[in-house]
Amino acid sequence: MESNGQNGPDDSSLRPVSSLRSHFENMNKPKDDSVASHAPPSRNQSPSPKPPPVPDTRPSRSVNVPPENGRPKPSAALNVPGHHSAQTSNPAPLSPRPVKPPAVLIEPPQSPPKPRPLSTLQHDTSSHLVPDPSKSPNTPIASSPRSFKIPTRPNTPILEPGRSPRLAAAVQPPSPPPPRRSAELRREREARSSPPIPPPVNRAEKPANRLSRLIENAPKLELTPQTPQIAEQRSPFNSPPSSPENDEPPVLPTRPARPPPQKGLSRSNTLPRGFEPPPVHHTVASIRRDHEVNGNIRAPISPQPVDDRPALPARPQTITDPVSARIPANPVMKPPPRPPRPGITTASVIIDSPVSSQPKRVVSTPTSQYAPPPSHTHGRSLTVDRGSERAPAESHVLTRRPGPSAADNSSDAPHPPSTGQVEIVSQFPDPTRINRRPPFIKQGVHEIYTKYDTRIFDVCGQYVCTTGHLTRVWSLLDGELVMSLAHEEGTKATTVAFKPTSDVQDEGTRLWIGNNIGEIMEVDIASQSIIGNKTNAHGRYEIVKIYRHYNEMWSLDEGGTLHVWGPDSDGAPNLGSNPHQTYRLPKGHTFSMVVGDELWHATGKEIRIFTPTTGGRNQLQVLMRPLVSEGAGEVTSGTLLKSQPGKVFFGHSDGKVSIYSQKDLTCLSVLNVNSYKINSLAGVGNYMWAGFNTGKISVYDITESPWVIKKDWQAHNNPVIKIIADPASFYKLDRCQVISLGADNMLKSWDGLLQDDFLENEMKSLETQYCKFEDIKLLAMTWNAGASTPNSLRYSESDAVFMQNLLQSSDCPDILVFGFQELVDLEDKTATAKRFFKPKKKDASDQEKMSHQYRDWRDFLVRCLDDYMPADHLYHLLQTATLVGLFTCIFVKSTLRDRIRNLSNAEIKRGMGGLHGNKGAIIVRFMVDDTSLCFINCHLAAGQSAANQRHNDIAAIMESSLLPVERDPSVRIDSYVGGGDGTMVLDHELCLLNGDLNYRIDTMSRDTVVIAVKQNNLAKLLERDQLLVARRRNPAFKLRAFDEMHIDFPPTYKYDVGTDNYDTSEKKRSPAWCDRLLHRGFGRIQQLEYRRHEVRVSDHRPVTGKFRFTVKSISPKKRTLAWADCQQRFENLKEKEAYAEKLNYLTNIIGYDVETSKRLIQERASRKDHRSLIQQ
Repeated sequence: MESNGQNGPDDSSLRPVSSLRSHFENMNKPKDDSVASHAPPSRNQSPSPKPPPVPDTRPSRSVNVPPENGRPKPSAALNVPGHHSAQTSNPAPLSPRPVKPPAVLIEPPQSPPKPRPLSTLQHDTSSHLVPDPSKSPNTPIASSPRSFKIPTRPNTPILEPGRSPRLAAAVQPPSPPPPRRSAELRREREARSSPPIPPPVNRAEKPANRLSRLIENAPKLELTPQTPQIAEQRSPFNSPPSSPENDEPPVLPTRPARPPPQKGLSRSNTLPRGFEPPPVHHTVASIRRDHEVNGNIRAPISPQPVDDRPALPARPQTITDPVSARIPANPVMKPPPRPPRPGITTASVIIDSPVSSQPKRVVSTPTSQYAPPPSHTHGRSLTVDRGSERAPAESHVLTRRPGPSAADNSSDAPHPPSTGQVEIVSQFPDPTRINRRPPFIKQGVHEIYTKYDTRIFDVCGQYVCTTGHLTRVWSLLDGELVMSLAHEEGTKATTVAFKPTSDVQDEGTRLWIGNNIGEIMEVDIASQSIIGNKTNAHGRYEIVKIYRHYNEMWSLDEGGTLHVWGPDSDGAPNLGSNPHQTYRLPKGHTFSMVVGDELWHATGKEIRIFTPTTGGRNQLQVLMRPLVSEGAGEVTSGTLLKSQPGKVFFGHSDGKVSIYSQKDLTCLSVLNVNSYKINSLAGVGNYMWAGFNTGKISVYDITESPWVIKKDWQAHNNPVIKIIADPASFYKLDRCQVISLGADNMLKSWDGLLQDDFLENEMKSLETQYCKFEDIKLLAMTWNAGASTPNSLRYSESDAVFMQNLLQSSDCPDILVFGFQELVDLEDKTATAKRFFKPKKKDASDQEKMSHQYRDWRDFLVRCLDDYMPADHLYHLLQTATLVGLFTCIFVKSTLRDRIRNLSNAEIKRGMGGLHGNKGAIIVRFMVDDTSLCFINCHLAAGQSAANQRHNDIAAIMESSLLPVERDPSVRIDSYVGGGDGTMVLDHELCLLNGDLNYRIDTMSRDTVVIAVKQNNLAKLLERDQLLVARRRNPAFKLRAFDEMHIDFPPTYKYDVGTDNYDTSEKKRSPAWCDRLLHRGFGRIQQLEYRRHEVRVSDHRPVTGKFRFTVKSISPKKRTLAWADCQQRFENLKEKEAYAEKLNYLTNIIGYDVETSKRLIQERASRKDHRSLIQQ
C-alpha cells in the first residue's frame, strides 16, 4: 500500500480546501528528497488487522515532512521503546525562512500556522512526529477513510489555548524561540481587531474529543499567536492515554479572560427542560430589555433548551441580577432563601405575539410545561413578594436572616408543617334538614332544551348563550331563540363570554367567542352578526377560556399564552387592535377563575396565582411554588362567597372542598363534602351551590361546622356540567337567577334566593304562634320470627309470657307498632317459587290475600291486647300490611282513632333485583292532627360482605315515590318537611324505621366477637358495626338522617334456636346487631327505652323501644297571620339582597366606584317607579 504526502495515514484522500493550497505545496517541494531519504522503509507493508472500533496496531509509514533548516531530524530520538521522544521538548531550531507543513494540514486563516504532520499509532510512531498531549485523545483514533463534511456552525471552535514553550523545560533544555513571521503578525493583528467568522476547515487532524473539549473551554480561548514549535511537537495521534505528557499544561492567556456574559443572556432566554421558572420582577425585566442585543429583541414563546446543565434557582425580586447592574425591588431586605430544588431559572422572555405589532413587550414566563412536584413537607407555597402584606409570617422572618446563610442553607430553611396550617375535616355535612324541592324560578322559563351537544355557556341578564359547533342565544324571559350562528366546518367554539361595554345599560349585548383554531370573534346579539374578528389571536392553539376583568378581557389558550385585552378609547376591548399584554402560563389548564385582580390557575392538583395587567410592569407570578391541597384530588371548580370575604373555595375530583386565604395564600381547611366528583361550584348569596356527576345539585350552609346541606335535588338526568350565578340578574331583571347546564343538553334556571325554602323555614320557626302541641306515647317492636307461629311460644314458659310482659309494662301507649320479618320460611324453595310465580287475585279481599301465618299473628296480637291491656284502654287495629315474610300490624287507642287521616301504605321489593319480596320494605303513613307519621318495616340483604347492597336497599326505600301525593301546597308546608309532597319516606315529619337490617360487625372473627360479648365489651364491637360506621363515613348513606338510642344489650343475632348459644352450626355466623330501631323527628321524637327480649323460639331476639312523639294541630286564622308575616320578611330580605347584589355587580364586575354605583342604582329605581306610575 503506497501513500503520498497528500493522503492521510490510511491512504484516504485528503484534498486541500483552502485557497492557500498552492502556497503550502510550493513551500514543501524543495524538501521532498531529503525527507524521503530518512523515511523508514515501511511504506510497502500492509496494515495490521484493525479490531473495532479503533485499530490497535499498524506498520509505521513515513509521511512527507519537511526537515528543519534543510536538515533531516535524527530518527533515533523517537525510537526509544515505551517512551516518547525528547524532541517534544527540544525541537531543532528553525531557519529564518519558515517551512510550511504539507497541504493536508491547512489551518484557518485566523489561526497561526501549525506545521503539524499526521501521526500514526502509538507503537509505530514515526521519527518525525512528536505528540501533543493537549490534543491527544483518550483512546487511539485512526483517520476515517470517509471524507469529512464541512461544518455549518458559524463559530467552529478551532483555537487551542495558548501554550508557552517554557512548559516543556522540565524535560529538556529550552530551545531558542523561532523567528516571527510577517504573515503570523498580520494574522494576529487581524484577530485582535475584528475576528472574522472562520471558514470551513478540514477536520482530518481533529478527533471528536477535541471538539467537545474546545466547546467546553470556548469562553477561555483567546486569539494568541502560537509558534510552530508547539504545533510541531504535539500531535493528537501518537500520544496514548498512558503517556506522561497526556496531562494538559495550564492555560496561560496573554490577556484577561472574557467574563462569560452568555450565561446570563442564555438564562434569560432559555428554560431548561423539566423545571419551572419563577417570575421576574418588572424592574429586572426592563433592565434586561435594555441590555438585549439588536436582532435578538423577540424570542419565541415556547422555551428552547440549549444548555443541558441546570442553572441556579431563580432569585426573588429582592436580589440583584448578576448579569448587569439591576435595581432590586427592595434594597433594604436581605435576599430570601432560594427554593431547595435546583434548576429553576429566571425567565424574562421578550416575545411578539402572533397578533402583536408592538415593539419589545416584556413577558414574564413564570413556568414551563413541566412543573416541579410539590414538597410534601411544606403545606403552602412561599410568596416571591415577601416584602408585601401578602407574604406569610414566616417568610418575613426568613428575609431578616443574613444573606449568606439564607442563600446557602435554603434547603434547611424552616418550613411550617402542613398539618399545622391545614384543617382536614373528615366529617361530612349534616343532611338531617335537607330539602329536596327543586327551587324553580318564579318568573320566566324554567328550562330550555338546546337541541345540540353543548358543554359551554355564559349568562348575562335576560340572555343565555351556549356554544360548540353552534352558538345560540336564548331569552330567559320567554325561552325564545334569539340568535343562532353556525361555525365553519372543522371549527368549534371552545369558550364564550359576554363582553364589557362602555355603557352599563348595553351590558349583555355583545359576545366574545374563542374557537379551536385560536380565533376570537365578537358577535352582536341584536343584529345576529359578527362585527369583529381576530384570526390567529392565539396562533393555532385552542382557546380554553375567556375571562372578564372589569373592562378588560383575558383570553387563555391550551399552550399557556394569556392575552390581556385592555379598553380602547371607547372604554371597551376591541379586537381591531392587538392585545395590550401577553403572558406565559403553564400548560395543562384544568380550572381557573378571576379573584379580584388575580388569576387563580389550576393544573391538576396545583394552583398558581398570577396578576396580569395591561401595562405588564408588575410581577406576574405571586408564588414561587404552586399551592397543593393535601389529601385532595385534582381541582375541578371554584367559587367565592360574599358572606366569606377573603376566602377562595375550590372543588376537587374526589368530592372534597379546599379553602384558601386570599390574604396570606394559606390552605385553611380541606373538607369532605361528597363521595362524587364536584363538577361545578357557585357562590349564591350566603350559600354554596355544588353540581355533581350524579346530576344532583346541593346547596350548603357553610357558616356551621360541619356544613349543613340545605338542599339536594335531581337537577339533571346526566352530570351537571356547570353552574353560573348570574351577577347581573338583580340589576337587569330584579331577580336572583342561577343557571345550570347538564350533559343532557338542558339549561335550567333556578331561584337563587330559595324563596320556597325561606317561607317554609320561617313558617316552621313561627309554629308556636299558630299551633298547639301534644305528646303521644308509642311502643314499637321488631322481630325476625324465623317462620315461627304464635303456637311456638307455648313450648317454653319464658316465651309464653313474652307478649304479656311486654304489654303490661308498656304503660298503655297511644300507638303500638309490631314489625315482623320472616313469618314464612324463606329457605323453603318450593314455597318461594309458588309465591313468586303464582299470580294474585285482583279482586281478593285483604282476608283472602293474607295467608294463614299473617292471620294467626294478627289474631294473636288482638287477643293479647284484649287480655293484657287495662279495660278502660280500648285499641283499634289501624293497619296491616304484608310482603313475603314481612308483616306490619299497627294498633291505636280509641281516643286517637278519630284524629287520624290520610292513611295509606306501600311496599317495595328488593329481592332478586327488585322482583321478589323476600327482601324489601313495607311503608305505612298517616296523619295525626296536622303531623305526618311514617313507619317502615324492612328486611335488607343478608351476608357479612353485603353492606353495599344493604346501603342500596336503604337508598331505594327512602328515595322511591310510592305514596299518594299531597296536592294542597299549604298542607305540604305545614305537615311535610324537606320540600316534600308526601310521596317519599323522608317527606314526613316523624319517621320510625324498624326491621332486620342485617348489618354485621366488620374486621373481627367470630371468636373475638363472642369473647367480647361475654366480657360485656360492647363498645369495642359497636366501633365496627357496619351501620354506625356508614353513618360516620358515608355521606350518601340515607340513614345518616336517622337517630338511634345507644345500644347496651348484646347482639341479637345469631342464636341456636331454643338456646342462648350463638351459632354453632357449620357456618358459625358471627354475632351482630341485625334487629334495629331508628327514628327521625327533628327533635320531636324522644326514645325512652331500647331493649331486647329473651325469646328463644327464633335465631333472632326481639327488640322493642318506647318513644314519645310530639304532634301538632294548626289554628287556620293564626296561620294566615303568620304566613303574611313570612311574606313580608321575604320581601325585606329580597330588597336587602337586591341592593347588595346590584352594588356588587357595578363595583366588582363593571368596575365603577361605590358612589357612582349607588347613583346608578338610585336612577334605575327612579325610572322603575316612574314606569309603575304610568302603568297605573
